[in-house]
Amino acid sequence: MPSLSEVCNSYIVSRFYAAVALADAPSPWGPVRIAATARGVAAAELLSTAEGFAAGLDRRGLVPGPATTTDRAGAAAAAIAREAAVRIEAALDGEDAGLEGLPIDIADRPAWDRLVLAAVHAIPRGHTAGYGEVARRIGRAGAARAVGGAVGRNPVGLLVPCHRVIAGDGTLGGYGAAAWGGREAALDVKRELLALEGVDVVRGRVSRR
Repeated sequence: MPSLSEVCNSYIVSRFYAAVALADAPSPWGPVRIAATARGVAAAELLSTAEGFAAGLDRRGLVPGPATTTDRAGAAAAAIAREAAVRIEAALDGEDAGLEGLPIDIADRPAWDRLVLAAVHAIPRGHTAGYGEVARRIGRAGAARAVGGAVGRNPVGLLVPCHRVIAGDGTLGGYGAAAWGGREAALDVKRELLALEGVDVVRGRVSRR
């Protein structure tokens, strides 16, 4: 994929670019915005504005391609974006839509984030894990706070199910979409996503299966 060099104050700065195809999936909270490269879903955001989503793609060097691309990579990206939209819509209707089977492309993310998100991706539907437990699973016991930071930066929410990561005491912890309507509104969404998967929150704590 192309790399563009920009000249700034006599220094050459290399910036990575990749073309993405876009799609939306409906949800009770507004559209889930999706961007995919030919290798997988690079972004899937719930509760984001169109402007905020576009700005996030731009910061990562992800450039939306034409709506009707005929090149092989563009067609592959469009197919992945469409399939992601179909499966996400089904998952938000309560189905086991196999989101974990969708290809993901987060190669541009820091190594720490990729390590943490791989462990989060492995949490099965209908189950949860605490931030500390995720840290132990990746061999970094004691790094619960750093795990929380990586989870909060997750660019492919729902596909890498950060809503399944909770606090060590069984409370919901946080949710990366808090900027949307405040912390409590975001936690309501997290609670509803867990309920769709058969996980109940009783008196503020997750009832583990």
